[in-house]
Amino acid sequence: MGMYTSQSRFSVADSLSDALKAISVSTELIDEELKPHLDTLLTVLQEKKKGAAEEIAASGILPTLAQTLRKKSPLTPQVALVVAEMAREAAVRERCIEAGLVTALLPLLKSSDQDLLLHTGRAIGRICFDNMVQQDQLVQSGVIPRLVAIMQEYPENDPLVNVCLLALCNLADIDSAREALTEVGVAEVLATQLGRAQDAERRHVILEVLGSLGESDVLKLQFVESGVPQALLEMIRSLQGGSDNHDLCSIKIASNLIVSLLLGDNNCVKMLELSVVPHILDLLELHVDEGDVSVQHAALSALRNLAIPATNKVRMLEDGVADRIRSLLRSDMPPVQFKLLGTLRMMVDGQEEAATVLGKDEVLLARVMEWCEARDHAGVRGEANRLLAALIRHSRASEVISAVTKADGVPHLISMATSEHVIMQNEALVALAIASAIDIEAMEEPFREAGLVPTLQKMLDDPVGAVEVKFSTIGLICSLANSRLLKEEMESLNMKESLSKLSSHTSTKLATQADSVLAVLSEAS
Repeated sequence: MGMYTSQSRFSVADSLSDALKAISVSTELIDEELKPHLDTLLTVLQEKKKGAAEEIAASGILPTLAQTLRKKSPLTPQVALVVAEMAREAAVRERCIEAGLVTALLPLLKSSDQDLLLHTGRAIGRICFDNMVQQDQLVQSGVIPRLVAIMQEYPENDPLVNVCLLALCNLADIDSAREALTEVGVAEVLATQLGRAQDAERRHVILEVLGSLGESDVLKLQFVESGVPQALLEMIRSLQGGSDNHDLCSIKIASNLIVSLLLGDNNCVKMLELSVVPHILDLLELHVDEGDVSVQHAALSALRNLAIPATNKVRMLEDGVADRIRSLLRSDMPPVQFKLLGTLRMMVDGQEEAATVLGKDEVLLARVMEWCEARDHAGVRGEANRLLAALIRHSRASEVISAVTKADGVPHLISMATSEHVIMQNEALVALAIASAIDIEAMEEPFREAGLVPTLQKMLDDPVGAVEVKFSTIGLICSLANSRLLKEEMESLNMKESLSKLSSHTSTKLATQADSVLAVLSEAS
C-alpha cells in the first residue's frame, strides 16, 4: 500500500490509472485501502482534467462504487462525492445508471448526515438530468416526500435546499410527482424558502417550481392556504424600486404567479374564504402607477370574476374592496379603467347598500362622468355609462338620483338609451324610469334640458328599433306622464301619433302597452 502514498512521483494520468487499477482488483472493499485511491479520483475530477470522468466510467469500477455505497461504510460520503463530480459529464451518466449507482444512492437520502445528503442529491440529480425514464422511476421510488422532508429538516442549509429545489424543478412536470406533492406539505416549505431567498438564482428556481406546480388545482389551493401569495407580495415589495434586470424579472414572474394562483378554474367562493382579494388589491397598488400592464390586466380580471357570485359581493364590500378600487381609479390607463369600472358594476349588482354608498360618492361620480365622455375609448365610455345606470337601478335611492343629477349624469343616461347595444339601451331606460318614479319633480327640469322626450319619440318611430327597447321606452313615457310639464311636451310633439302607430304592431305585448299609455295620455291633465 505504501507505493500509493507518495503520489507526487507520478503524473496525474499515472496516478489515476493506478488508482483505477487498485480499485478494480479490490474485492474486499477494505475502507483503509480504498480511501487513498478515492482521494486520487476526487482530486483528478475536481481539477476538471479533460476525459477523467470518461476514463473512470470506462475502467469498470462503477459497480464497485455502487457496492461500496450499498454497504454504508465510512467511505460512503466520499464515494457519493466522487459519483457527483463524475456525473457532471453528460457522457458518463448512462453508464452510471447501468452500474446501478442510482438505486445504490437512493436509500442514502434517508441519512441524517447533511454532507452525505448533499453529495447524494447532487449525484442523483446530475445522473438523471434530462432523462424522463429515470425521473419517472425516481418518483415511483418515493423520492418526492424525501426531498420535501429534507427541506423541512434542514431549511437553513442553503446548498442542500438548493439541490432539493433543483430536483423538484426537474420533476415538477410529472403528474405522479404533483400527486405525491399534494400529500407532503410542499406549499409551506416553498413559502418559507421564498422568504429566505437572497439571490436571484434561488428565487427563480422557487418561482419556476411554483409556476409549474401551480398548474395543479389541488396544489394551487394549498399554495393559497399556506401563504404563498403573501410571500410573493413581500418579495415584490422588497425588490421594488431597484433597476437590476434579475430583480425586475423576479417581480414580473411573481406578479403573474400571484394572479394565476388567485384565478384559474378555482371556486370563486372558496378563494374569497381564503381572503385572496386584499392580496390582489395589494398587487394592483404596487403596479398601478408605473407597473406592469399585463399584471394589472390579469389582477383586474381576477377581481371581476370574484365579484360575480352574490355571496362574494357582500364579503368583498366588507373587505373594503370598493374603497380600495376607488383609490385605484387614479390610473390613466384605459384598459385598467375599463376593468375597474366593470368590477364596481359587478359589485353593486343586486346590492342596494353598495349601490347607495357608491352612488353618493361625488369624487367617484366626477371620475365616472369624465369616462362617460372618453371619446377615444368606446369600452371605457360604455362601462362608465353602465355603472352610472347600475348605481340608480340597484340603489333605487333618491339621494343617488340627486347626486347623479347634480354631477350632470342625466344627459349621459339619455344618450346611453340610444346606444347601438340593446342591453345598454334597456339598462339606461330602466334607470331613467326608476329616477322618474322616485322623484319626478326633481327630474322634470334635467329631463327637459337634456331633451329626453324628443329622444324617446325618435326611438318609438325608429322602424328598425328592437321590440324590447320600444317596450321599455313606452314604460318610461308612462312614468313621465306623471309630470304636467313633460306631459305637455309630449302633447306638443304629438307623442300620441307615435304611440298609435304601435297599437297595430305585430308584437301583441307591445301593441297592448302602447294602447294603455295612449289612454293615460288622453286623460285630462
